[in-house]
Amino acid sequence: MIYNIPYIAVAALILIGLYAVIFKRNLIKIVIGITLIENGVNLFLITLAFREGSIAPIYREGQNQIMSLPVPHALTLTSIVIGVAVLALMLSLIIHLYRHYNTLDAHKIGREQE
Repeated sequence: MIYNIPYIAVAALILIGLYAVIFKRNLIKIVIGITLIENGVNLFLITLAFREGSIAPIYREGQNQIMSLPVPHALTLTSIVIGVAVLALMLSLIIHLYRHYNTLDAHKIGREQE
């Protein structure tokens, strides 16, 4: 049961993020939901790399221990860097939208102001 906790956390992060993206109207909350989904996927990749009794995937001479998988670690690092860049882009777009429409409500942006 204890080995399933990371997978439960992954499911919770992704479901909470999907809820925020689908049902929230505030752009900041939508961005937070996207970030939660991204963090859930990163946690899933790291959880896949885990092996019982393994060590960090750093090769050293004469080392005969089991290592965790290095590819998911590399994918997660790449995903974190890309995620930070996308987050900065989304927040800058939200700033420009707020300056133009004076609202963060996704349903009011792009509509005729009455």
